[in-house]
Amino acid sequence: MLRATDFAVVGVTVLVAHLIPSSTADVLGSGVPHVALTVSIVLAWLAFLQLFDAQSPQVVGAGAEEYRRVLSATLYLFALIATASVAFRLDATREYLVVALPLGLLGLLGARALWRKLSTYYGLGVRQPISVLVVGNRAAAQAVTSAFAGDPASSYQVIGVCTPDPAGADARDIDAAGRSVPTVGDLRSVPAAAFRTRADAVVVTGGDVCEPDDFRRLAWDLEELGVELMVAPGLVDIAGNRMTRQSVSDMTVLHIGKPRHPHAQSLGKTIFDVCFAVTALVATAPTLLAIALLIKLTSRGPVFYRSERIGMHGKPFAMIKFRSMYIDADEQAAALIEKSGGNPVFFKLEHDPRITPLGRTLRKYSLDELPQFLNVLRREMSVVGPRPQVQREVDAYDDIMRRRLLVKPGITGLWQVSGRSNLSLERSMRLDVFYVDNWSMRLDLAILANTITTVASGDGAY
Repeated sequence: MLRATDFAVVGVTVLVAHLIPSSTADVLGSGVPHVALTVSIVLAWLAFLQLFDAQSPQVVGAGAEEYRRVLSATLYLFALIATASVAFRLDATREYLVVALPLGLLGLLGARALWRKLSTYYGLGVRQPISVLVVGNRAAAQAVTSAFAGDPASSYQVIGVCTPDPAGADARDIDAAGRSVPTVGDLRSVPAAAFRTRADAVVVTGGDVCEPDDFRRLAWDLEELGVELMVAPGLVDIAGNRMTRQSVSDMTVLHIGKPRHPHAQSLGKTIFDVCFAVTALVATAPTLLAIALLIKLTSRGPVFYRSERIGMHGKPFAMIKFRSMYIDADEQAAALIEKSGGNPVFFKLEHDPRITPLGRTLRKYSLDELPQFLNVLRREMSVVGPRPQVQREVDAYDDIMRRRLLVKPGITGLWQVSGRSNLSLERSMRLDVFYVDNWSMRLDLAILANTITTVASGDGAY
Protein backbone atom coordinates (compact mmCIF):
# COMPACT_ATOMS: atom_id res chain seq x y z
CA MET A 1 0.00 0.00 0.00
CA LEU A 2 2.89 2.36 0.70
CA ARG A 3 4.39 1.71 -2.73
CA ALA A 4 0.99 2.31 -4.33
CA THR A 5 0.65 5.57 -2.40
CA ASP A 6 4.12 6.70 -3.48
CA PHE A 7 3.26 5.96 -7.11
CA ALA A 8 -0.03 7.84 -6.86
CA VAL A 9 1.50 10.90 -5.18
CA VAL A 10 4.44 11.10 -7.58
CA GLY A 11 2.26 10.48 -10.63
CA VAL A 12 -0.40 13.05 -9.73
CA THR A 13 2.01 15.82 -8.74
CA VAL A 14 4.16 15.40 -11.86
CA LEU A 15 1.01 15.27 -14.00
CA VAL A 16 -0.20 18.54 -12.47
CA ALA A 17 3.12 20.15 -13.34
CA HIS A 18 2.85 18.66 -16.85
CA LEU A 19 -0.59 20.19 -17.45
CA ILE A 20 0.31 23.71 -16.33
CA PRO A 21 0.52 26.00 -19.40
CA SER A 22 4.07 27.16 -19.92
CA SER A 23 6.81 27.62 -22.46
CA THR A 24 7.57 23.89 -22.36
CA ALA A 25 6.05 23.25 -25.78
CA ASP A 26 8.18 26.01 -27.27
CA VAL A 27 11.31 24.41 -25.88
CA LEU A 28 10.55 20.77 -26.68
CA GLY A 29 8.78 21.47 -29.94
CA SER A 30 5.99 18.91 -29.66
CA GLY A 31 3.89 17.07 -27.11
CA VAL A 32 5.65 13.71 -27.44
CA PRO A 33 8.97 14.79 -25.86
CA HIS A 34 6.99 16.62 -23.19
CA VAL A 35 5.16 13.40 -22.24
CA ALA A 36 8.45 11.49 -22.32
CA LEU A 37 9.99 14.00 -19.89
CA THR A 38 7.03 13.67 -17.53
CA VAL A 39 7.17 9.87 -17.56
CA SER A 40 10.95 9.96 -17.06
CA ILE A 41 10.62 12.17 -13.97
CA VAL A 42 7.98 9.87 -12.48
CA LEU A 43 10.14 6.79 -13.02
CA ALA A 44 13.28 8.54 -11.79
CA TRP A 45 11.51 9.75 -8.64
CA LEU A 46 10.27 6.24 -7.80
CA ALA A 47 13.74 4.86 -8.57
CA PHE A 48 15.38 7.36 -6.21
CA LEU A 49 12.96 6.41 -3.42
CA GLN A 50 13.98 2.80 -3.97
CA LEU A 51 17.68 3.73 -4.22
CA PHE A 52 17.57 5.55 -0.88
CA ASP A 53 15.72 2.61 0.75
CA ALA A 54 12.76 4.84 1.63
CA GLN A 55 10.52 1.77 1.39
CA SER A 56 12.83 -0.57 3.33
CA PRO A 57 11.09 -2.67 6.00
CA GLN A 58 13.78 -1.57 8.46
CA VAL A 59 12.75 2.11 8.26
CA VAL A 60 9.08 2.13 7.27
CA GLY A 61 7.03 3.26 10.26
CA ALA A 62 10.11 3.54 12.50
CA GLY A 63 11.14 6.98 13.72
CA ALA A 64 12.28 9.94 11.65
CA GLU A 65 14.70 7.97 9.46
CA GLU A 66 11.91 7.13 7.00
CA TYR A 67 11.07 10.81 6.51
CA ARG A 68 14.76 11.71 6.18
CA ARG A 69 15.25 9.20 3.39
CA VAL A 70 12.19 10.44 1.49
CA LEU A 71 13.46 14.01 1.81
CA SER A 72 16.99 13.06 0.70
CA ALA A 73 15.82 11.04 -2.30
CA THR A 74 13.55 13.83 -3.51
CA LEU A 75 16.02 16.66 -3.04
CA TYR A 76 18.86 14.75 -4.69
CA LEU A 77 16.69 14.00 -7.73
CA PHE A 78 15.50 17.56 -8.19
CA ALA A 79 19.01 18.90 -7.60
CA LEU A 80 20.10 16.81 -10.59
CA ILE A 81 17.14 18.06 -12.62
CA ALA A 82 17.94 21.68 -11.75
CA THR A 83 21.60 21.20 -12.61
CA ALA A 84 20.71 19.67 -16.00
CA SER A 85 18.25 22.51 -16.65
CA VAL A 86 20.92 25.15 -16.05
CA ALA A 87 23.63 23.26 -17.95
CA PHE A 88 21.50 22.78 -21.07
CA ARG A 89 19.51 26.04 -20.70
CA LEU A 90 16.16 24.28 -20.60
CA ASP A 91 13.07 25.93 -19.18
CA ALA A 92 11.12 22.71 -19.59
CA THR A 93 11.80 21.58 -16.04
CA ARG A 94 10.74 24.83 -14.38
CA GLU A 95 7.18 23.72 -13.67
CA TYR A 96 8.37 20.44 -12.22
CA LEU A 97 10.72 22.26 -9.84
CA VAL A 98 8.16 24.86 -8.80
CA VAL A 99 5.07 22.63 -8.63
CA ALA A 100 5.95 18.93 -8.45
CA LEU A 101 8.79 19.27 -5.92
CA PRO A 102 6.88 20.95 -3.05
CA LEU A 103 3.56 19.20 -3.72
CA GLY A 104 5.18 15.80 -4.13
CA LEU A 105 7.33 16.16 -1.03
CA LEU A 106 4.36 17.19 1.10
CA GLY A 107 2.30 14.37 -0.38
CA LEU A 108 4.93 11.68 0.24
CA LEU A 109 5.61 12.76 3.82
CA GLY A 110 1.92 13.31 4.56
CA ALA A 111 0.94 9.91 3.16
CA ARG A 112 3.50 8.19 5.37
CA ALA A 113 2.28 10.05 8.45
CA LEU A 114 -1.30 9.11 7.57
CA TRP A 115 -0.40 5.44 7.11
CA ARG A 116 1.24 5.42 10.53
CA LYS A 117 -1.86 6.82 12.20
CA LEU A 118 -4.19 4.44 10.33
CA SER A 119 -2.05 1.39 11.06
CA THR A 120 -1.95 2.29 14.75
CA TYR A 121 -5.69 3.03 14.91
CA TYR A 122 -6.70 -0.21 13.21
CA GLY A 123 -4.03 -2.30 14.89
CA LEU A 124 -2.19 -2.91 11.61
CA GLY A 125 1.11 -1.45 12.80
CA VAL A 126 2.11 -4.48 14.84
CA ARG A 127 5.18 -5.89 13.17
CA GLN A 128 5.99 -9.55 12.92
CA PRO A 129 8.52 -10.54 15.61
CA ILE A 130 12.12 -10.49 14.40
CA SER A 131 14.03 -13.30 16.06
CA VAL A 132 17.48 -12.14 17.13
CA LEU A 133 20.65 -13.93 18.19
CA VAL A 134 22.91 -11.77 20.40
CA VAL A 135 26.69 -12.25 20.25
CA GLY A 136 29.03 -10.91 22.94
CA ASN A 137 30.30 -11.28 26.48
CA ARG A 138 27.70 -11.94 29.14
CA ALA A 139 27.45 -8.36 30.45
CA ALA A 140 27.05 -6.85 26.97
CA ALA A 141 24.59 -9.58 25.92
CA GLN A 142 22.54 -8.91 29.06
CA ALA A 143 22.40 -5.16 28.33
CA VAL A 144 21.37 -5.63 24.68
CA THR A 145 18.83 -8.33 25.52
CA SER A 146 17.27 -6.12 28.23
CA ALA A 147 17.14 -3.17 25.81
CA PHE A 148 15.23 -5.21 23.23
CA ALA A 149 12.88 -6.57 25.90
CA GLY A 150 12.22 -3.04 27.18
CA ASP A 151 11.04 -1.81 23.76
CA PRO A 152 8.26 -4.11 22.50
CA ALA A 153 7.51 -1.70 19.64
CA SER A 154 10.84 -2.59 18.03
CA SER A 155 9.54 -6.15 17.41
CA TYR A 156 12.97 -7.65 18.14
CA GLN A 157 12.75 -10.86 20.17
CA VAL A 158 15.99 -12.34 21.48
CA ILE A 159 15.89 -16.13 21.15
CA GLY A 160 19.44 -16.91 22.25
CA VAL A 161 22.93 -15.61 22.97
CA CYS A 162 26.43 -16.68 21.95
CA THR A 163 29.10 -15.96 24.56
CA PRO A 164 32.87 -16.59 24.83
CA ASP A 165 32.45 -19.35 27.43
CA PRO A 166 29.06 -21.03 26.99
CA ALA A 167 30.05 -24.03 29.09
CA GLY A 168 31.65 -22.10 31.97
CA ALA A 169 30.81 -18.79 33.65
CA ASP A 170 28.51 -17.78 30.79
CA ALA A 171 26.45 -20.97 30.80
CA ARG A 172 23.56 -19.52 32.82
CA ASP A 173 20.52 -18.23 30.98
CA ILE A 174 20.07 -14.47 30.66
CA ASP A 175 17.02 -12.81 32.17
CA ALA A 176 15.22 -10.30 29.96
CA ALA A 177 12.18 -8.65 31.55
CA GLY A 178 11.29 -11.89 33.33
CA ARG A 179 11.89 -14.11 30.29
CA SER A 180 14.79 -16.56 30.26
CA VAL A 181 17.05 -16.44 27.18
CA PRO A 182 19.33 -19.49 26.70
CA THR A 183 22.99 -19.59 25.72
CA VAL A 184 23.09 -21.44 22.38
CA GLY A 185 26.75 -21.33 21.36
CA ASP A 186 30.14 -19.66 21.50
CA LEU A 187 31.75 -16.98 19.35
CA ARG A 188 33.02 -19.54 16.82
CA SER A 189 29.66 -21.23 16.23
CA VAL A 190 27.50 -18.18 15.49
CA PRO A 191 26.48 -19.21 11.93
CA ALA A 192 25.59 -22.73 13.13
CA ALA A 193 23.60 -21.30 16.05
CA ALA A 194 21.78 -18.89 13.74
CA PHE A 195 20.87 -21.76 11.40
CA ARG A 196 19.79 -24.01 14.26
CA THR A 197 17.61 -21.38 15.97
CA ARG A 198 16.21 -20.01 12.66
CA ALA A 199 17.26 -16.48 13.66
CA ASP A 200 16.27 -13.57 11.40
CA ALA A 201 19.19 -11.43 12.54
CA VAL A 202 22.43 -11.59 14.50
CA VAL A 203 23.38 -8.67 16.76
CA VAL A 204 27.06 -8.31 17.59
CA THR A 205 27.59 -6.28 20.77
CA GLY A 206 30.33 -3.76 21.45
CA GLY A 207 33.62 -4.84 22.97
CA ASP A 208 36.37 -7.24 21.94
CA VAL A 209 34.13 -9.88 20.38
CA CYS A 210 36.00 -10.81 17.22
CA GLU A 211 38.85 -9.64 15.00
CA PRO A 212 38.04 -7.51 11.90
CA ASP A 213 38.69 -10.42 9.54
CA ASP A 214 36.49 -12.70 11.64
CA PHE A 215 33.72 -10.11 11.58
CA ARG A 216 33.90 -9.88 7.80
CA ARG A 217 33.80 -13.67 7.48
CA LEU A 218 30.79 -13.76 9.83
CA ALA A 219 28.98 -11.34 7.49
CA TRP A 220 29.71 -13.63 4.54
CA ASP A 221 28.51 -16.73 6.39
CA LEU A 222 25.28 -15.03 7.48
CA GLU A 223 24.70 -13.79 3.94
CA GLU A 224 24.57 -17.39 2.72
CA LEU A 225 21.95 -18.14 5.39
CA GLY A 226 19.86 -15.06 4.55
CA VAL A 227 20.39 -13.71 8.08
CA GLU A 228 20.75 -9.97 8.73
CA LEU A 229 23.82 -8.70 10.60
CA MET A 230 23.47 -5.85 13.11
CA VAL A 231 25.92 -4.14 15.46
CA ALA A 232 25.02 -2.77 18.90
CA PRO A 233 28.02 -0.59 19.88
CA GLY A 234 26.84 -0.24 23.48
CA LEU A 235 25.96 3.46 23.25
CA VAL A 236 23.35 4.13 25.93
CA ASP A 237 21.25 7.30 26.28
CA ILE A 238 22.96 9.15 23.42
CA ALA A 239 20.62 10.91 21.01
CA GLY A 240 21.09 10.45 17.29
CA ASN A 241 21.85 14.14 16.71
CA ARG A 242 25.05 13.75 18.74
CA MET A 243 26.42 10.99 16.50
CA THR A 244 28.27 11.51 13.24
CA ARG A 245 29.52 8.69 11.03
CA GLN A 246 32.95 9.10 9.51
CA SER A 247 35.08 6.92 7.24
CA VAL A 248 38.76 6.57 8.10
CA SER A 249 40.54 4.55 5.39
CA ASP A 250 38.37 1.42 5.17
CA MET A 251 37.01 1.72 8.73
CA THR A 252 33.76 3.32 9.90
CA VAL A 253 34.04 5.50 12.99
CA LEU A 254 31.22 6.99 15.07
CA HIS A 255 31.98 10.45 16.45
CA ILE A 256 30.03 11.20 19.63
CA GLY A 257 29.41 14.88 20.28
CA LYS A 258 29.90 16.37 23.74
CA PRO A 259 26.96 16.43 26.19
CA ARG A 260 24.72 19.38 25.35
CA HIS A 261 23.82 20.68 28.81
CA PRO A 262 25.81 23.95 28.32
CA HIS A 263 23.45 24.78 25.43
CA ALA A 264 20.48 24.52 27.84
CA GLN A 265 21.73 27.78 29.42
CA SER A 266 21.66 29.68 26.13
CA LEU A 267 20.05 33.08 25.62
CA GLY A 268 17.57 31.54 23.18
CA LYS A 269 16.22 29.13 25.79
CA THR A 270 15.99 31.92 28.36
CA ILE A 271 14.00 34.15 25.99
CA PHE A 272 11.70 31.24 25.15
CA ASP A 273 11.14 30.49 28.85
CA VAL A 274 10.24 34.08 29.70
CA CYS A 275 7.90 34.51 26.72
CA PHE A 276 6.19 31.18 27.38
CA ALA A 277 5.78 31.91 31.12
CA VAL A 278 4.24 35.34 30.50
CA THR A 279 1.85 33.92 27.91
CA ALA A 280 0.86 31.03 30.21
CA LEU A 281 0.20 33.27 33.21
CA VAL A 282 -1.93 35.68 31.17
CA ALA A 283 -3.89 32.86 29.50
CA THR A 284 -4.59 31.02 32.77
CA ALA A 285 -5.27 34.06 34.97
CA PRO A 286 -9.02 33.26 35.43
CA THR A 287 -8.15 29.64 36.25
CA LEU A 288 -5.54 30.75 38.79
CA LEU A 289 -8.06 32.96 40.57
CA ALA A 290 -10.69 30.20 40.65
CA ILE A 291 -8.23 27.64 42.06
CA ALA A 292 -7.06 30.09 44.73
CA LEU A 293 -10.64 30.71 45.83
CA LEU A 294 -11.45 26.97 45.97
CA ILE A 295 -8.36 26.22 48.06
CA LYS A 296 -9.29 28.93 50.55
CA LEU A 297 -12.86 27.67 50.83
CA THR A 298 -12.15 23.92 51.15
CA SER A 299 -9.28 23.63 53.65
CA ARG A 300 -7.48 25.57 56.34
CA GLY A 301 -4.16 27.16 55.41
CA PRO A 302 -2.55 29.42 52.80
CA VAL A 303 -3.35 29.33 49.08
CA PHE A 304 0.26 28.89 48.01
CA TYR A 305 2.81 26.38 49.23
CA ARG A 306 6.41 27.53 49.22
CA SER A 307 9.04 24.88 49.62
CA GLU A 308 12.80 24.94 49.32
CA ARG A 309 14.01 23.09 46.24
CA ILE A 310 17.49 22.60 44.87
CA GLY A 311 18.14 24.28 41.54
CA MET A 312 20.97 24.42 39.04
CA HIS A 313 24.44 23.76 40.49
CA GLY A 314 22.87 22.94 43.87
CA LYS A 315 21.53 26.45 44.56
CA PRO A 316 18.36 26.39 46.71
CA PHE A 317 15.29 28.45 45.86
CA ALA A 318 11.67 28.75 47.04
CA MET A 319 9.39 26.89 44.64
CA ILE A 320 5.78 28.10 44.47
CA LYS A 321 2.81 25.75 44.10
CA PHE A 322 -0.87 25.80 44.86
CA ARG A 323 -1.28 24.06 48.21
CA SER A 324 -2.61 20.54 47.59
CA MET A 325 -1.88 19.06 51.06
CA TYR A 326 -2.95 19.72 54.62
CA ILE A 327 -0.80 22.26 56.49
CA ASP A 328 1.00 19.61 58.62
CA ALA A 329 2.13 17.56 55.58
CA ASP A 330 5.86 18.27 55.95
CA GLU A 331 5.93 16.98 59.52
CA GLN A 332 4.58 13.61 58.34
CA ALA A 333 7.06 13.16 55.48
CA ALA A 334 9.84 11.39 57.41
CA ALA A 335 7.46 8.80 58.88
CA LEU A 336 5.85 8.09 55.50
CA ILE A 337 9.25 7.68 53.80
CA GLU A 338 10.31 5.20 56.48
CA LYS A 339 7.02 3.31 56.17
CA SER A 340 7.31 3.08 52.37
CA GLY A 341 10.83 1.63 52.42
CA GLY A 342 13.10 4.50 53.34
CA ASN A 343 14.07 5.68 49.82
CA PRO A 344 13.81 9.50 49.70
CA VAL A 345 14.55 9.89 45.98
CA PHE A 346 11.44 10.59 43.87
CA PHE A 347 9.34 9.90 46.97
CA LYS A 348 5.65 9.75 46.11
CA LEU A 349 2.70 7.74 47.41
CA GLU A 350 -0.21 6.78 45.20
CA HIS A 351 -2.62 7.17 48.13
CA ASP A 352 -0.94 9.90 50.15
CA PRO A 353 -3.10 10.71 53.23
CA ARG A 354 -1.68 14.25 53.35
CA ILE A 355 -3.40 15.35 50.12
CA THR A 356 -6.71 17.22 50.33
CA PRO A 357 -9.69 16.14 48.18
CA LEU A 358 -9.28 19.24 46.01
CA GLY A 359 -5.54 18.63 45.94
CA ARG A 360 -6.03 15.24 44.30
CA THR A 361 -7.80 16.89 41.38
CA LEU A 362 -5.20 19.63 41.14
CA ARG A 363 -2.40 17.06 41.07
CA LYS A 364 -4.17 14.77 38.63
CA TYR A 365 -4.16 17.51 36.01
CA SER A 366 -0.97 19.29 37.27
CA LEU A 367 -2.91 22.47 38.03
CA ASP A 368 -0.99 22.87 41.28
CA GLU A 369 2.17 23.50 39.20
CA LEU A 370 0.86 26.61 37.41
CA PRO A 371 2.33 29.16 39.88
CA GLN A 372 5.81 27.84 39.03
CA PHE A 373 5.74 30.04 35.94
CA LEU A 374 6.60 32.79 38.46
CA ASN A 375 9.78 30.82 39.28
CA VAL A 376 10.53 30.78 35.56
CA LEU A 377 10.23 34.57 35.40
CA ARG A 378 12.61 34.79 38.38
CA ARG A 379 15.13 32.69 36.36
CA GLU A 380 15.11 29.95 39.03
CA MET A 381 13.40 27.39 36.83
CA SER A 382 12.86 26.61 33.17
CA VAL A 383 9.67 25.57 31.42
CA VAL A 384 11.24 22.20 30.55
CA GLY A 385 13.83 20.38 32.65
CA PRO A 386 14.25 17.79 35.42
CA ARG A 387 11.79 18.30 38.24
CA PRO A 388 13.29 20.16 41.25
CA GLN A 389 13.79 18.08 44.39
CA VAL A 390 14.26 18.78 48.09
CA GLN A 391 17.59 18.65 49.88
CA ARG A 392 17.06 15.17 51.37
CA GLU A 393 16.60 13.77 47.85
CA VAL A 394 19.64 15.58 46.49
CA ASP A 395 21.72 14.31 49.42
CA ALA A 396 20.96 10.76 48.23
CA TYR A 397 22.21 11.41 44.67
CA ASP A 398 25.09 9.42 43.25
CA ASP A 399 27.46 10.82 40.60
CA ILE A 400 25.02 9.98 37.79
CA MET A 401 22.03 11.61 39.45
CA ARG A 402 24.02 14.76 40.19
CA ARG A 403 24.03 15.50 36.47
CA ARG A 404 20.42 16.64 36.93
CA LEU A 405 21.83 19.75 38.63
CA LEU A 406 23.71 20.85 35.50
CA VAL A 407 20.55 22.48 34.09
CA LYS A 408 17.69 24.47 35.54
CA PRO A 409 14.83 22.40 36.95
CA GLY A 410 11.64 22.51 34.92
CA ILE A 411 7.88 22.63 35.31
CA THR A 412 7.61 19.64 32.99
CA GLY A 413 10.24 17.15 31.88
CA LEU A 414 10.98 14.04 29.93
CA TRP A 415 9.89 11.56 32.57
CA GLN A 416 6.69 13.50 33.22
CA VAL A 417 5.56 12.80 29.64
CA SER A 418 6.86 9.20 29.70
CA GLY A 419 4.74 7.79 32.50
CA ARG A 420 4.85 10.33 35.34
CA SER A 421 4.71 8.62 38.75
CA ASN A 422 4.15 5.18 37.20
CA LEU A 423 7.82 4.98 36.17
CA SER A 424 10.42 3.14 38.21
CA LEU A 425 13.14 5.11 40.01
CA GLU A 426 15.80 3.80 37.61
CA ARG A 427 13.76 4.70 34.51
CA SER A 428 12.98 8.21 35.82
CA MET A 429 16.65 8.80 36.58
CA ARG A 430 17.78 7.65 33.13
CA LEU A 431 15.26 9.91 31.40
CA ASP A 432 16.43 12.97 33.35
CA VAL A 433 20.10 12.23 32.62
CA PHE A 434 19.24 11.65 28.95
CA TYR A 435 17.59 15.09 28.83
CA VAL A 436 20.61 16.78 30.41
CA ASP A 437 23.12 15.17 28.02
CA ASN A 438 21.02 15.46 24.86
CA TRP A 439 19.21 18.79 25.29
CA SER A 440 17.93 20.57 22.21
CA MET A 441 15.22 23.12 21.57
CA ARG A 442 13.45 20.55 19.42
CA LEU A 443 13.42 18.15 22.40
CA ASP A 444 11.91 20.88 24.60
CA LEU A 445 9.16 21.55 22.06
CA ALA A 446 8.40 17.82 21.75
CA ILE A 447 8.13 17.51 25.55
CA LEU A 448 5.79 20.51 25.71
CA ALA A 449 3.58 19.05 22.98
CA ASN A 450 3.40 15.70 24.80
CA THR A 451 2.75 17.43 28.13
CA ILE A 452 -0.64 18.65 26.89
CA THR A 453 -1.78 15.10 26.10
CA THR A 454 -0.30 13.66 29.30
CA VAL A 455 -1.84 16.27 31.58
CA ALA A 456 -5.24 16.03 29.86
CA SER A 457 -5.36 12.27 30.43
CA GLY A 458 -4.34 12.51 34.10
CA ASP A 459 -2.62 9.11 33.91
CA GLY A 460 0.21 8.38 36.32
CA ALA A 461 -0.33 11.50 38.45
CA TYR A 462 -0.61 11.35 42.24
